[in-house]
Amino acid sequence: MTWLEATAVAFGIVSVYLSVRQNIWSWPTAIVNVLLYVLVFRDAKLYADMGLQVVYFALSVYGWYEWLYGGVNRTQLKVSRATARSAVTLSLLAVASVAVLGTFLARSTDAALPYVDSATTSTSLVAQWMMTRKVMENWAVWMAVDVVYVGMFIFKHLYLTAGLYAVFFVLAALGHREWKASWRADRAAEELAAA
Repeated sequence: MTWLEATAVAFGIVSVYLSVRQNIWSWPTAIVNVLLYVLVFRDAKLYADMGLQVVYFALSVYGWYEWLYGGVNRTQLKVSRATARSAVTLSLLAVASVAVLGTFLARSTDAALPYVDSATTSTSLVAQWMMTRKVMENWAVWMAVDVVYVGMFIFKHLYLTAGLYAVFFVLAALGHREWKASWRADRAAEELAAA
């Protein structure tokens, strides 16, 4: 454990907690978190996850904007549900990404766990994009990928980061519950307004 990893962990916990609460400050704290983890993952030779942080940076900027202005008439974005079509499309994109990225890393780098690293990376991108759009099911995807991350980080002796992802799992479960309640409240308000 280094001071860099510890600082990244702290910002990660704060960022996800704020996401659970649908607090806009989740995005700037996420930006600090991902910039720190670029360095942590570079040192651990987890290159897919290192590259993922760069994409997270861009998605965090996008999410920050979308949460503020992505709703109807450029209002705050509300929680929505995934459609069957979007779920299938995102799943197919993740599988294709694992195949391409995993093969590239296995053949072209000294990556420690090329296919596991690629699977967590690809699935995380799907979950993060869903979060930027406030799609409730992002939390279920995060819970699944967090379980794999915990094992991978223990294997790589990044124990503090493994603990972070265990905390992320708990926060994702809370996020699903809170976002579901928010979605239901919004639907009830819409029905009341229409009546």
